[in-house]
Amino acid sequence: MHEHTVRVTIASGTVEGFSRDGVNRWRSIPYARPPVGPLRYRAPQPVEPWPGVRYCHGFGHCAPQQRVYTILAPGKYQPMSEDCLTLNVVAPSGHPKGRDRAPLPVMVFIHGGGYMLGSSATPIYDGASLARKGCVYVSVNYRLGALGCLEASSLSTPEVTIDDNLFLRDLVMALRWVRNNIAAFGGDPDNVTIFGESAGGHAVATLLATPDAKGLFAQAISQSPPNGMVRSAEVAAEYAARFATLLGVPEKDAAQALLAARPAVLGKALGRLMVQGQKDMLGAFALGPTYGTDYLPIEPVEAMAGGKAHPVPLIIGTNADEGQLFTKVLKMLPTTRPAIERLLRHVEAADRDRITAAYPDYPNAASCVRMGGDFIFGSTVWQISQAHSRHAPTHVYRYDFATRALKWSGMGATHATELFAVFDLYRSRLGMLLHAGVDSGAARKVTDDVQARWLDFAARGVPGADWPTYSSEDRPVLVLDRRRRVEFDPHAERRLAWESLFR
Repeated sequence: MHEHTVRVTIASGTVEGFSRDGVNRWRSIPYARPPVGPLRYRAPQPVEPWPGVRYCHGFGHCAPQQRVYTILAPGKYQPMSEDCLTLNVVAPSGHPKGRDRAPLPVMVFIHGGGYMLGSSATPIYDGASLARKGCVYVSVNYRLGALGCLEASSLSTPEVTIDDNLFLRDLVMALRWVRNNIAAFGGDPDNVTIFGESAGGHAVATLLATPDAKGLFAQAISQSPPNGMVRSAEVAAEYAARFATLLGVPEKDAAQALLAARPAVLGKALGRLMVQGQKDMLGAFALGPTYGTDYLPIEPVEAMAGGKAHPVPLIIGTNADEGQLFTKVLKMLPTTRPAIERLLRHVEAADRDRITAAYPDYPNAASCVRMGGDFIFGSTVWQISQAHSRHAPTHVYRYDFATRALKWSGMGATHATELFAVFDLYRSRLGMLLHAGVDSGAARKVTDDVQARWLDFAARGVPGADWPTYSSEDRPVLVLDRRRRVEFDPHAERRLAWESLFR
């Protein structure tokens, strides 16, 4: 395997990466100053230039989180630190050298993990397969959990300022870095597509409504964005007050305590806060964006519906069996009868009846899993596609493909399985286990289809001529499976049932 070093000079200095397997890679390039010491809980600051050459061959730190989630390989964990505001670049090798070559579309990936875990270094997010097929790929770290996604600005004092929506500001800072530097890697700063999955897909949808992100991206792809992750400033203030109590300090001293506490202490308090929030039905998850603040004035779906979001082309979609993953790991979704009944307890009787009637087999186990998946993921896609399609081209998909191994395991086309196609995992060693040889042809066919559409969309804003744009008249959905097809308003009764609740 031939490998050599590659150097690029950007605004802050020279970065050295390496070239291998037809791509150049640079890892953990800082896009902001480390948010440590007095900069903890502050908006990210521009990166400081460095002298000489910065070696970007290996991944640095991921954001502080539970260690179990930082695994990179059996027995190998990524180190954690608050000094985590970095990004990675993968570009086809040889591209930047030729002056006559047109700059490539740029694809910026935002990882998921419920706003509390995850890292751009996770092997599945490598991105080399997309880069080889014609883009410059960027993956981003952002502050997570209590240090980035818990809204604590209401605890600010005259002595200590806490800025709102820190993780969102991090992502905008990363997009500014892309705008200013990506040409040096062969990318087109005027043609950037942001894409993300789960909380990353939710962050993408939120960036559509973030005024400060205007002009920083030309297309957006939101894969399985979850519901209930946006809160009002009032609900956020209630969470922040409870967080201070869990830290054992009076509210007036909380800002100082947040600056002084070790990340692990903040993480433990956050764990207790999340349990409390679910039990007391506070109306939103403890982590994620907060609207009605300086940085995010309007609730994102409302901004889209009112034509106040960035009117860029959007791909959005969900997977056929979203809820299955949460019956086996990360059991945080309402996928059982008691959880569904607790969820619907505060809902008016007519709405509750309409929702349960949309699932004729309720309360059997499979329909409870389906309801949980629709409540958390389906409803968000229905709401966003309805709102955004009024003002910008919107393409909606449902990812149905599952190998026999995934079906046998009871997972099916569950949450995050479309990432196997987006990142071409089926051709890797792990992919061999997923298709066990029997489904390799189908898995590759679906992968090639998904990648071609994502790349066409990144290049031209159109994901293939056979994928109609969404409208509230006929609601076309492209079903990605062994046999690709378009369905019109699939599961209309389920969509309408949840719509009555969210109205």
